[in-house]
Amino acid sequence: MPEMRPDCERCGTDTPADLPGAFICSFECTFCADCADALDDACPNCGGELTDRPTRHGEALAKHPASTERRFKG
Repeated sequence: MPEMRPDCERCGTDTPADLPGAFICSFECTFCADCADALDDACPNCGGELTDRPTRHGEALAKHPASTERRFKG
């Protein structure tokens, strides 16, 4: 199950678990849509492909909450 990281690693923009617009690689590095586009959909950490992260809603989100650990180092 994905961690659903709360922010873009490149710019710090919030990436809520229940909204579209986050992109992840196979290691779950997380980027907002603008940064994924600027990175040409390639993860700068591992070189993997950035793809749309699925969303998590309602009871599933309540039972399995998103991570609160922010990854932006800026």
